[in-house]
Amino acid sequence: MAKARELEALVREIAATEILPRYLNVSRGRKADGTLFTEADLATQRRLAETLPTLLPGPVLGEEMSGEMQARLWSAGRGGLWCIDPIDGTTNFINGIPFFAVAIAWLVEHEPRLGVVYNPINEECFYAAQGAGAFVNDEVLPLRRTTRRLREAVAGFDLKRVSPHLGDELVARPPYFSQRNFGSSALEWCYLAAGRFDVYMHAGQYLWDYAAGQLILSEAGGRACALDGGSLSSGPAVKRGVIAAANPLLFAEWRSWLQSHS
Repeated sequence: MAKARELEALVREIAATEILPRYLNVSRGRKADGTLFTEADLATQRRLAETLPTLLPGPVLGEEMSGEMQARLWSAGRGGLWCIDPIDGTTNFINGIPFFAVAIAWLVEHEPRLGVVYNPINEECFYAAQGAGAFVNDEVLPLRRTTRRLREAVAGFDLKRVSPHLGDELVARPPYFSQRNFGSSALEWCYLAAGRFDVYMHAGQYLWDYAAGQLILSEAGGRACALDGGSLSSGPAVKRGVIAAANPLLFAEWRSWLQSHS
């Protein structure tokens, strides 16, 4: 856990110098896939790429890199690899919506071992180390006891990219009590780990969207897998559907419902 706390301090410092001064005062660009990026994304990624290897030596794979470079780093980083999203929730950041985060994971054998997700607006830092539990600032996660019944659950959910049939089922006959979508995948994973959500689904995430949050959720007692039932240990170019829940019983019911309605 000492390394996770060191990583937390590093992320807080870089966010204070590279992200917050540009909040509400930044120009944007558009990548080849149509998604947005800003000067703050690029500056934060540069600082992280420079400093993270001083904490644990290894290549740094970032969202704001070419697919060719990401694939090369992924192949070279089996013994230790940093995976970063300098600003997860860039659209929120650009529009002044205070729900975005720096997301960082340290992976060994392509499995997350450390994870930090930091929202610099409210200064909430979620972090975990494998086998050592999960925390937000100094509080142990989860913060509240979540429901064990799907019908009573609050879902974190993004309807984009789901199949028309599943989308129709979720709109017309949702199996949960209510749903939310805030626009930052990394923070949504952490809200699930904290007990602010009970279940979660997203139909299209990349490694940097979920690597840190997946570990934080697991260390908080939650469960997750790919929407197709497989592992989330996939390369950076693979966009995966993900499902998760705050506890094993709820995860089993949520997964069963999705399988029967997909």
